[in-house]
Amino acid sequence: MTDPRSPSGSTVAEAEAFLAAHPEIEAFDIVLHDANGIGRGKIIRRHELLPFFKNGRHLPISILGLDICGEDVHETGLIWDQGDGDLRAWPIPGTLVPLHGTTPPRGEVFMSMYDLDGHKMTSDPRHALQAQVDALAAEGLYPAGAFELEFFLLANDRGPDGKVQPARDVLDGRGSHKTEVYSVDHLHGMLPLFSDIYAAAGKAGITAETMISEYAPGQYELTLHYRTDVMQAADDLMRLKRIVRMQARLHGVTACFMAKPVEKYAGSGMHFHVSLCDAAGKNVFIEDVEGDWSPTILHALGGLRATMGESMLVFAPHANSWRRFASQSYAPVSPTWGVNNRSVALRIPAGDIKARRIEHRPAGVDANPYLVAATVLAGLRHGMKHKIDPGPETKGNGYEGGQDAPPIPVDWRMAIDAAQRSDFLKKALGADMHRTFTAIKAAEYARVMRTVSDVDYDLYLYTV
Repeated sequence: MTDPRSPSGSTVAEAEAFLAAHPEIEAFDIVLHDANGIGRGKIIRRHELLPFFKNGRHLPISILGLDICGEDVHETGLIWDQGDGDLRAWPIPGTLVPLHGTTPPRGEVFMSMYDLDGHKMTSDPRHALQAQVDALAAEGLYPAGAFELEFFLLANDRGPDGKVQPARDVLDGRGSHKTEVYSVDHLHGMLPLFSDIYAAAGKAGITAETMISEYAPGQYELTLHYRTDVMQAADDLMRLKRIVRMQARLHGVTACFMAKPVEKYAGSGMHFHVSLCDAAGKNVFIEDVEGDWSPTILHALGGLRATMGESMLVFAPHANSWRRFASQSYAPVSPTWGVNNRSVALRIPAGDIKARRIEHRPAGVDANPYLVAATVLAGLRHGMKHKIDPGPETKGNGYEGGQDAPPIPVDWRMAIDAAQRSDFLKKALGADMHRTFTAIKAAEYARVMRTVSDVDYDLYLYTV
């Protein structure tokens, strides 16, 4: 039975059962995810877990108004405008899990922020996604989905040129600077690390599936089991990133989730597979005759295309994100759609018609999956509500097409401007989350632009 004091739906019974089942665990990471998807919170001792589940935990409101460096962004209105007062974070039901490979043993639980009176604190990204899930439920629709996790495993030390370099195999120290795409033998050198990642995912209740050697030296992809609950899919991605980062560190290498860490090779995406079911559990994207697309999936594609331009800041939130978008680099450069085509932004995968879904490909792995999912669901709703025509399918090379597609920003500054002006994005994220997110991005842009980089010295120091 839900504790009436907990607005998140958490129960003390869940914590009591966990403690009884895990007498070895001495401490817990309690984690709240901010606008950038960074896990912020505390490590509490075992005896503090029950009080946390009974009463929540006070945290400053400013924790949701921090930039990528963890510094206050006053323009969010979450700092001195609010007196930087405490709000209350509550545990999320079902997110209390043991952590693999910790000494002494620790657990982890996710939390969300609420006002002291129990109302949702709407600059919390998790609440933004829940609002879109609830809006679809009111229309009799229930989103299901999964994210793909692409990442690099890098050496802890830079190369002689100062650039990052692929990690040597943790099995025997063997190195390779080859792309090694889809090489199974190449995966063997990282098997001790991958085994620990799978073990940690299993402990956390995550079904991690296929491991792939991807399209750059040191790049890998890990797929996740499809969830009938999109919130669970986003939780899986957040937790898996923490698992990969921690296990890589334990094995002496660095897990990198930058969108584009290596200039010569493809960057890392976070493709989001999404479908919609009705109250009876039927996938409403399914067509009656294979290839004769249902109006529902076409309108959903139309909405995603129409809103992609003003949503790009969510999908590419950082300066580095925009280095990923280059022709023929497996990152889409216009809001095109197609079937079984990896050069488009919105792909309908081939396969079982009963599993019909949209693969949304623009987001980088550096994006916040809660905000990505919220924005995509809002785009689906927009398209279905207004019956938006997606235009003709792109066939062949999508990098050469898309001239008739709605425009998208070409750089970070344009994306920030588009997001700040967007009424759609304000509805997709909620007014408070929209203000918080765009203010943080504008502050980060200012930080980057006033920084004098090595590129500046290389190009201009002795030439102008």
